[in-house]
Amino acid sequence: MDEKKQRNSPDRHEGKARRRTLDDVFGDVLPETTRDERDTYQSAGLPDDWYRENRPPHHDR
Repeated sequence: MDEKKQRNSPDRHEGKARRRTLDDVFGDVLPETTRDERDTYQSAGLPDDWYRENRPPHHDR
């Protein structure tokens, strides 16, 4: 079991180093959290706002 931990440890460090290098070269293309995981929704507080904002395009005709 100790041998397994020792073998996995360098791989883990190499993966983190590789990730840092890729981020340095290409930037942070993929964020750690997705937009739906963040709580950034700003609402005016009116009860029908959500329905107006999410109205399907065919209702505008």
